[in-house]
Amino acid sequence: MPTLKDTYPLYLCNKAEQPNTDLEVTDKFTGEVAFRTALASPEIIDEAIAGAVRAAEPMARLASYERQAVLQHCVDRFTERFDELAYALCVEAGKPINDSEGEVTRLIDTFRIAAEESVRMVGEVMPLDISARARGYQSIWKRYPIGPCSFISPFNFPLNLAAHKVAPAIAVGCPFVMKPASKTPLGAIIMGEVLAETDLPCLVIHGENDALLPLDHGQEIADAVPGSRFLPVAGMGHIITPALAPLIVDAVSGFVAGRD
Repeated sequence: MPTLKDTYPLYLCNKAEQPNTDLEVTDKFTGEVAFRTALASPEIIDEAIAGAVRAAEPMARLASYERQAVLQHCVDRFTERFDELAYALCVEAGKPINDSEGEVTRLIDTFRIAAEESVRMVGEVMPLDISARARGYQSIWKRYPIGPCSFISPFNFPLNLAAHKVAPAIAVGCPFVMKPASKTPLGAIIMGEVLAETDLPCLVIHGENDALLPLDHGQEIADAVPGSRFLPVAGMGHIITPALAPLIVDAVSGFVAGRD
């Protein structure tokens, strides 16, 4: 049977950091502390955001095959660590082993599909000659990475819903900062560990790419952005900033399944 470590780090700029062991995660079957992990401070959040901003340009320059190689590495390593990931879900999320194994399978599928799609970031050439004045005109469009992203993942599917954010971000070349649910952070931490094994060019240029930061609650992020508000929702939450408020669109499907 796989075993868990006593302590786990957070991942800041694609490197393991152990500033503390302040976050206790319980075994949901026994109620006892299963392990401890580092808890991100406001200063670490600032450093993570700054790192993601600096990594935006080198991430955007990654060739399709380079992004695909990173994602395929994740597929291979998650497959190798299948039993460990499933056991971690049993402990931190309290899921039966069959459900846990199903979620690990979904994790692997998500990264595999992202790897496949990473080389298909296509555009389109469209004719504009719908009238005589537009004869000979064409329109060309293509996709570009949107830049640094901020993610919050919930407790109910800690692997699956984190993967649905992390894998597409890597596929299109966007650095990110992620806050996993404080009750179930281990799956995301293992993702950070696996990503730290990869040869991303920005690791060489800046020593940074992404961050996975366990927090006690999302208020720390909101406090770091003046005028922001944190809205807690079933173990996760949304951070609303004044600049984004008029443009908020729920671009990621989600649901509330109980409360932690």
